[in-house]
Amino acid sequence: MPHPELLLRTRLASGLGRAFGAEYRDTDPLLRRSERAHYQVNVAMSLGKALRRPPREVAQALLAELDLSDLCVAGGVEIAGPGFINLTLRDEVLAAALAELLAAPNLGVPQADVLDVCVVDYGSPNIAKEMHVGHLRSSIIGDTLCRVLAFRGHRVVRQNHIGDWGTPFGMLIEHLVDLQQEGAASLDPSQLGDFYRAARVKFDTVPGFADRARARVVSLQAGDAATLVLWQQFVDSSKRYMAAVFERLGVQLVDADVRGESFFNPKLPEIAADLQASGLAVVDDGALCVFPPGFSGREGEPLPLIVRKKDGGYGYGATDLAALRFRHEELGGTRLLYVVGSPQQQHLTMVFEVAKMAGWLAAPVRAEHVAFGSVLGDDRKMLKSRSGENIKLIELLDEAVERAAAAVLERNPELPEEEQRTVARQVGIGAVKYADLSSDRIKDYVFDWKRMVAFEGNTGGYLQYAHARIQSIIRKAASDGGTSAGTLLIAAPAERALALELLAFGRALSEVEASLEPHKLCGYLYSLASSFSTFFQECPVLKSEPAERASRLALCALTARTLATGLELLGIEAPQRM
Repeated sequence: MPHPELLLRTRLASGLGRAFGAEYRDTDPLLRRSERAHYQVNVAMSLGKALRRPPREVAQALLAELDLSDLCVAGGVEIAGPGFINLTLRDEVLAAALAELLAAPNLGVPQADVLDVCVVDYGSPNIAKEMHVGHLRSSIIGDTLCRVLAFRGHRVVRQNHIGDWGTPFGMLIEHLVDLQQEGAASLDPSQLGDFYRAARVKFDTVPGFADRARARVVSLQAGDAATLVLWQQFVDSSKRYMAAVFERLGVQLVDADVRGESFFNPKLPEIAADLQASGLAVVDDGALCVFPPGFSGREGEPLPLIVRKKDGGYGYGATDLAALRFRHEELGGTRLLYVVGSPQQQHLTMVFEVAKMAGWLAAPVRAEHVAFGSVLGDDRKMLKSRSGENIKLIELLDEAVERAAAAVLERNPELPEEEQRTVARQVGIGAVKYADLSSDRIKDYVFDWKRMVAFEGNTGGYLQYAHARIQSIIRKAASDGGTSAGTLLIAAPAERALALELLAFGRALSEVEASLEPHKLCGYLYSLASSFSTFFQECPVLKSEPAERASRLALCALTARTLATGLELLGIEAPQRM
């Protein structure tokens, strides 16, 4: 049987057409889950205004054209309040729909109606610097969105737009030259931060070093072969380091996804020339600028997007325009996502506006800034180490796994040592990711270790434990000759509640797809796990009668599969035992 929501929407569309005319057939019925029934139809509220009729009268007219007796229980179709229509489904309808999910690939989640090529910009650290906690949010939010969009059938192109060009490299290369002359030429990926800081101190304090660094920048930009060889050492070393961090974090970014600023550098003169030829860019105080309408400075003066600076160099505006144009024209992107912190909102909005003015961003192509807030410490300031420095991301993950190991040992000391280590890694990394993803991405959130590695409440550990507990039930059933699947029989209230949650998985993913808000998937999974907990308490599984037992084991299996799939879309592993 097709999904109940699909059946209801089809029936409602026909009813709307018959009751109010063909032009209203495609009106959104505003079908929603409801606490008062299984579903609620709210279309009469909005349609009443359009028809200038009382909503309750509209609801009555709609129901007069509907026959839902094969889907809803007797008395399960009623008008409530000013015009809400409450619907309560038959148990056999729920059971048949769940049976379809059990047999279907992708848990019955259909492809999106319109498929895009989604180019997602995320991660984006700087070369020759260690990744810190500030890189956490872009990496895991972007990774989750890529996973969800791909699951919905879109073609996803990942882009790691790294900072590998510009003036700091003159300083870094000169410091490397000095070390090579001193016989210490190794570039250890794990010590990039120390290397950068040492170069910065030398730039600020050693006479003549700053002049040498500036000259080296000129050589780099001019394509000097020897300088490029040294620059490439930084790039290669940093890529190895980034790959190790992303692998540890479970983020699907690989070397082939890297598009550094250096990649776009040869394209910048063409960007400037095209904008100038079209009349969009003008020279203002020596710099080539575009003044998109609607942007102004503190004094109300027009605010420019600088394409080429007064000294002839190119800034972020030109690079970002070149990247946007490349992502559409050469990668074929139709939905361009930028998973970048909130402080860049104005800059990216200006870039998008200039791209529209230039004709590089026209329907159906669109660009979206997936903004996010900051990670805060207990003092509600940017999370820092005790010394006041940015916390290294790899150290943060190490501590998460260490704390998780202690929690896992306390909870289940009988687990074999090797399995304890595996579960500690799964729980620790999952805890960090879930704490971030379960927060509304646009808001700042406070980093709280105690809550993060807990196995209660809306945490990654709670969802992982729920999955492991179900797997334990299924193993026990198999060990005593039971089966983990059978004809579904929905009868108890807790079974109905769990069935409705399981049927809501596709809706949750479509909401993430549209809003680009991973916390909506987290909220769904927490609600599913909570519904299962109630079901498990109220509906005996292993000790029930054979037919009921087989049905409830099938519910267990479907819940475990849904939890595991949802966690995978968040980039979190689902342990078999905990």
